[in-house]
Amino acid sequence: MIRSFLEGVGLFGRGLGFWLSRPGLMLLGAVPAAIVGAVYVTGIVLLVVYSPALADWATPFADRWDEPWREITRAAASLALVGLGVLLVVFTYTAITLAVGDPFYERIWRATEETLGEAPGEPAGGFWGQLARGILNALRLLLLALGIGLLLFAVGLIPVVGQIAGPVLGALFGGWVLALELTGFAFDARDIPLKERRRMLGHRRARTLGFGVAAYLVFLIPLGAVVAMPAAVAGATRLARTANAEAGRHL
Repeated sequence: MIRSFLEGVGLFGRGLGFWLSRPGLMLLGAVPAAIVGAVYVTGIVLLVVYSPALADWATPFADRWDEPWREITRAAASLALVGLGVLLVVFTYTAITLAVGDPFYERIWRATEETLGEAPGEPAGGFWGQLARGILNALRLLLLALGIGLLLFAVGLIPVVGQIAGPVLGALFGGWVLALELTGFAFDARDIPLKERRRMLGHRRARTLGFGVAAYLVFLIPLGAVVAMPAAVAGATRLARTANAEAGRHL
């Protein structure tokens, strides 16, 4: 399991290495990531500033509690809100950035496929079919992200335990959703639906989490997502190809 997890981390690292071979193309992929990232950074700053007030609003049951339990609970709620915000930012940031920069990321995906050989043809269904499938998959992943986010928010309300378990679970769940989102180009080109994508990656969970958690943690670094987003698309293409080949399907 540890070896597979490290293999997944290595796939993300090889995606970063794509910067060396195709710097111009990767730089184009960083542009939409930077634009969307600037908007999200503003939102995170506002959330941090107003999180104490939001925590008070979200915990009216603590109004009659004695100190220090009231303050401890609301501090935990404030941290949980920020953690929930960061988690949702990572989830939605990837989906929105992929949508905004679709032409750039599709070129990165295609270049990665051609570098590895036996690249698939154009995805079936044409432009409108791909658009409809992309929107449907994005909505499904968003619902999954919201459900996970609410669960982690509830965990984060537990003093001490929540502040340790919340970030760890957030990285694991966040990495899983990122892997599902970023492998979309490679799997869609092979006409593999989201349900089958989840099954294939689920059978290789440790490797998938290694890739996804690595991407998730780099996304948390200031400006990290700008550099990592195009690299993550390249790395996810390798992840999808590996899973596809091991499943015995035609590349």
